[in-house]
Amino acid sequence: MTMPRILPSLAAIALVAGCASKIDAPTQYDLGLLPAAAIATPVATTAATILPAISLADVNAPAWLDNNMMFFRLAYANQLQPRPYASSRWTMPPAQLFQQRLKSRLAQAGGTVLAMSDAALNIPLLRIDLDDFTQTFDTPSHSVATLQVRASLFNGRVLLAQKNFSRQATAPSADAAGAASAFVAANDGVIDDLMSWLATVAPKK
Repeated sequence: MTMPRILPSLAAIALVAGCASKIDAPTQYDLGLLPAAAIATPVATTAATILPAISLADVNAPAWLDNNMMFFRLAYANQLQPRPYASSRWTMPPAQLFQQRLKSRLAQAGGTVLAMSDAALNIPLLRIDLDDFTQTFDTPSHSVATLQVRASLFNGRVLLAQKNFSRQATAPSADAAGAASAFVAANDGVIDDLMSWLATVAPKK
């Protein structure tokens, strides 16, 4: 006797579930393929012949960047408020994107990168803190991607060198896709600068 009442309820639940499954998943972005070695910048190419072997620690990031959201700021409205895109995401948190890109670029340039757990005692340790990874709009139609990192090179507990690196790149469009494109250029620019720095400050064998 209760079946006629149950069936409409089940049909309603199925309809709601079906509608929920049709919600579009967020569009995901990463930093794309590596630039071809043949078109690497002169700085990176020169540094490649003298890059030292290093141990790379996990890249640190502030808590608000420790997720896969794509953040932007409206400098003309409230630059103190980072805002996430509603339907766009990174494939992984920015710190991991940068770390993956750095390891790949170092290997491409002929360097040797070891995890902390695998490194020998005489291998310098590179620690990187990610300070900014946001798109900033100065007008509704113009924005730049800003990447800021702080690199510290250690020999055991001794700090050998430390330097801040920063790059900005203009986004080709005023949206998340434009931000992703600009961050490719910003990341590769910072990594070029970082590799050149490593080649001059790391201990020579």
